Amino acid sequence: MSKFSAIMHNPNESLEDTDDLRERLHFLQLGEQDCLAIRRIEKYVIRCLPKALDAFYDTVRRTPQTRSFFSSEAQIQKAKKAQLTYWKNIAGANFGLQYANTVRRIGRTHAEIGLEPRWYIGGYALLLASIIADVSNQLAPPAPLLPPKMSFSKLTDSLASLSKAVFLDMDLTISIYIDEARKLNKEEMSKLDEAIEEERRFVTERFGHIIDALANKNLSHTVDGNFPNTYLPMRDNLNHAISSLCQTLHTISEATESIDNTADEINSAAQDLAQRTERQAASVEKTAAAVEQITATVSSTESRVSEATQFVEECQAITERFGTMIRRASTAMEEIERSAEAVNKITNVISNIATQTNLLALNTGVEAAHAGEAGSGFRVLAQEIRKLANRVGDASEEVKDLINTSQTHVDSGSAIMKDASSAIDTIISSVANIGTHLREISKATSEQASALRDVNGAVVTIDQGTRENAAMVEETSAATSNMAQRTRQLRQLLDGFVLRGQK
Repeated sequence: MSKFSAIMHNPNESLEDTDDLRERLHFLQLGEQDCLAIRRIEKYVIRCLPKALDAFYDTVRRTPQTRSFFSSEAQIQKAKKAQLTYWKNIAGANFGLQYANTVRRIGRTHAEIGLEPRWYIGGYALLLASIIADVSNQLAPPAPLLPPKMSFSKLTDSLASLSKAVFLDMDLTISIYIDEARKLNKEEMSKLDEAIEEERRFVTERFGHIIDALANKNLSHTVDGNFPNTYLPMRDNLNHAISSLCQTLHTISEATESIDNTADEINSAAQDLAQRTERQAASVEKTAAAVEQITATVSSTESRVSEATQFVEECQAITERFGTMIRRASTAMEEIERSAEAVNKITNVISNIATQTNLLALNTGVEAAHAGEAGSGFRVLAQEIRKLANRVGDASEEVKDLINTSQTHVDSGSAIMKDASSAIDTIISSVANIGTHLREISKATSEQASALRDVNGAVVTIDQGTRENAAMVEETSAATSNMAQRTRQLRQLLDGFVLRGQK
């Protein structure tokens, strides 16, 4: 039912307390004189009401918020008729008990249908503006020379009194609307509180035993039964949460068991690794000592090889000098051999000369014998020459024998010198090869010493790392033991839960 069609309902309803109305009339200074002033323009107001109401309801039709209060055009027409009657009473300044009861019904109806004061005030503003304009046009002179139908002061008094009456009507209606709305809200809040309390008891009862079970680590129950729509998501979410928690705890339980077994295996492996690491640390320590000893030995060998290399280089230099001397001696022997050959040739020449001289002396002696006494001197000379030639021949033979003997010795010495030179060359080559090998050995020994020093450093690092690994393995073993203990504690906690589907 619209506010307008409900205005005339319950006409016999009375206002219980009229003091409030009198107070409002007194505050607005709306007295009998104002009523007379309103009545002076009553017929003009009634005359313009149809037009003003038509314009007002056209606005109502165009506004969705106000149009929604009417189910049909017939309702609008009915409301317009009721408004016409109501505004006629205002134009007649009838503010008695019946008016007060009517205002109360209007305010109550507004509260019941939910018509907000803003639309009511807006409607009154439109109607009042239209009425004032129309009444002013009716009572104002049509032309400056024509006399007015009512004096300006009386017109303004009447319009002012009408405005106060309209505002009084709005004040009463809105006040009643607020009072009724408060009562309705109070009743609705009371009903809402009762409904909420009922739902609270219902929900507390249904959810309470689940929460108690959860508090006792029992996850085998679910929330069943019908619930208000508001609590359906809570019920479904709680059941889903319990189911998810059960699955999670099952998974955690299985994982805990697996972790427990794995922790035992890791602990056993860690202890075994700790023992192996200790043995390895001892082996590495021995290896480090051995490598250090080998490094010292190789360093000593490197020093000895360096000394040997230096000695061989000195020997090589001496041998080369000796070889040079041998080659010079060999050259000298060759020169001696050539000189001996030359002397031998000269001796042969001398021997030949001695033989020829002997023959010449013999021939001279023969010729001197033929000459007799005259050739006796030549004969003696020839004899002496023969003796001299024989001595020269003998000496030449002796020299030749000596030269031959010397030649034999020279040939033997030359052969020996050649062999010595070849041997010296072989020795020099061998010494050079020995020097080369010793230098290579020295280089290799130096590289080995450097490598062994690096190996020694690496072994020391490995030794330190092994010791650190041993310490970490001990820490790992302790942590694994602690984890196994924690896992067993977690297992004991999980065993305290009663899960769905658990025997």
